[in-house]
Amino acid sequence: MGRPVVLSNGQLFVGLDESGLVHDFYYPYVGLDNLTNARSSQHKIGVWVDNQFSWVNESSWHINIDFESEALISTISMYSPQLEIRLEIKDFIDTEYNALIRRVKVVNDSSKERDVRLFMHQVFEISRSGRADTALYVPDDHYMLDYKGRCCLLIAGKFVDGGDFDQYAVGSYGVEGKDGTFKDAEDGELSFNPVEHGGVDSVIRFSRTLSSKYSYEIDYWVVAADSQTDAQVAHTYLKHYDITERMEAVRKYWNEWIASAKNRLVSVSEEHKVAITKSLLVIKAHCDSRGSILASGDSSIFNYGRDYYCYCWPRDGAYAVWPMIRLGMYNEARNFFAFARDTMHRDGYMMHKYQPDRAIGSTWHPLVHNRSKELAIQEDETASVVFMLGEYYRASLDKNFIISFYDSYIAPCSHFLCHYVDKQTGLPHASYDLWEEKFLTSTYTACTVIAALETAVNFAKLTEHPDDVSLWQQAADNIRNNLDKLYAKEGYFRKGYLLNSEGVAENDDVLDISSLYGVYMYSGLPLTDERMSSTAAAIDKRLANVVPIGGVIRYENDNYFRNKTKYPGNPWIVCSLWYAQYLIGLKDKTKAKTFIDWSLARQSPSGVLSEQFDPETGNSLGVAPLVWSHAEVVNTLLDYYDL
Repeated sequence: MGRPVVLSNGQLFVGLDESGLVHDFYYPYVGLDNLTNARSSQHKIGVWVDNQFSWVNESSWHINIDFESEALISTISMYSPQLEIRLEIKDFIDTEYNALIRRVKVVNDSSKERDVRLFMHQVFEISRSGRADTALYVPDDHYMLDYKGRCCLLIAGKFVDGGDFDQYAVGSYGVEGKDGTFKDAEDGELSFNPVEHGGVDSVIRFSRTLSSKYSYEIDYWVVAADSQTDAQVAHTYLKHYDITERMEAVRKYWNEWIASAKNRLVSVSEEHKVAITKSLLVIKAHCDSRGSILASGDSSIFNYGRDYYCYCWPRDGAYAVWPMIRLGMYNEARNFFAFARDTMHRDGYMMHKYQPDRAIGSTWHPLVHNRSKELAIQEDETASVVFMLGEYYRASLDKNFIISFYDSYIAPCSHFLCHYVDKQTGLPHASYDLWEEKFLTSTYTACTVIAALETAVNFAKLTEHPDDVSLWQQAADNIRNNLDKLYAKEGYFRKGYLLNSEGVAENDDVLDISSLYGVYMYSGLPLTDERMSSTAAAIDKRLANVVPIGGVIRYENDNYFRNKTKYPGNPWIVCSLWYAQYLIGLKDKTKAKTFIDWSLARQSPSGVLSEQFDPETGNSLGVAPLVWSHAEVVNTLLDYYDL
């Protein structure tokens, strides 16, 4: 289950699941400290009418989920034929306060007057053990408070035309054999239990009599803050002022943010324009205000693996800012570059991944390979950030920014890239590949290093460092001149090779889409180079459209999320669009469009894209959204329209 809607303001991030329910709630960093028990539960919405009760995530409800094409505001409709009740929901995160706000319109679609009760349930897990939280009702200002230490979550709501929620209950959740106090709602009445601690949840009720075809609207909010006092400031504002004004302020904020990009898309078809703007919004939602860019906020993958995607990979972050740089949206890129500078290892390289608070993320890369000491890195991540600084300067001409980064980031990284080379081959020393699986000297990594060093050469000229110019240009030329060692006799650039203890190259001749893309995008070789053309021919035959639903797989016999072994792998959005970019470079836009169309056809109804797909059913696999998928949508469409 993915997240068809993600909402964010750079500190608070919320992911809504396929039932329109809150399933991820990150605060105070985008992607760090998920305050819901996301592995097993979500915040429920329930309706009681005519002595019948239903939670909206039951199969009887018909639910459509979308978000606006130019603002991170949801548009959700829910309908129960059994209850003859319709809910229309608008969700957003305030840009001034750390508050999730949900406006819910409750419509009585029956032919008779009825008592319609709406229940809003919330279950947070602030403490890591889920055993030390407190939830209580605060009568002074009529709200629920869930807290642990310096994290406070204030829950409240009101009728749009006046009046508050009329009942509440607090209870135990998932402890001592108790399911949760949400069960208390199912008879239409709440217990008014005012406090509980340990594993806790709470419910509030909004109740009104509705004539046939009439409706009522409620505004519901969850404020996140470091203290109850700070939370009350936002609560007081939301309680006494029109939420419509807050929604319009948020819509204006997003409309203005997207405007600089939209103004450059006049030649783009409406369908592609929406794909671009929605992708930019998804990318931006994953940008923390302090510079981190999350790979994905979808925590559902934790049910199938050992960890989330809730980290900042330097490579993913670089790819995420690329389309924004191309569209003149520079602030996110500058913040990300500062994040990279501040997390760089003192020896001039980026680690595997980072938490949004700049701490080193988890890793599966050892510091020993074949009993020899090695760095637990993917060298292309360092190269990618240096290269992207070049893309930033080329678009912005912001010389002062580059000067400020030269000694603190560009030079240390470039010196590392320059010297992290094997003398036997003249190619980069082995590190883990971009797919985080193989320890080797990969074609993709070698090409990114060429591009990074040549970017650094330009910066050295700009800042008048002639010794660096000479050193780095020589290193880049040397790697390019040795690319033949990565070319297989079968006629394509292989995945890579690894030097054994005797210094002999043991080749990995697997055909990998990244070997084509790396050479095309980063090596500086002309498109007419026969080695590139023959690699593309092999890709076209062995990786493209080799499964029933089409698309491009990463490489042959790719086992990541592989659930049907009769196929060589699952098709990825990134891989399919990389191939499209190469075809656009060849001026074959007709064929490129088939892969663009394939990718856009994989969108959820809200426009969100997953990482990869089942080769037969087309069901999404992995996280959704994946920021990298959305970045490649924008980059590919910009290439397609020559923007």
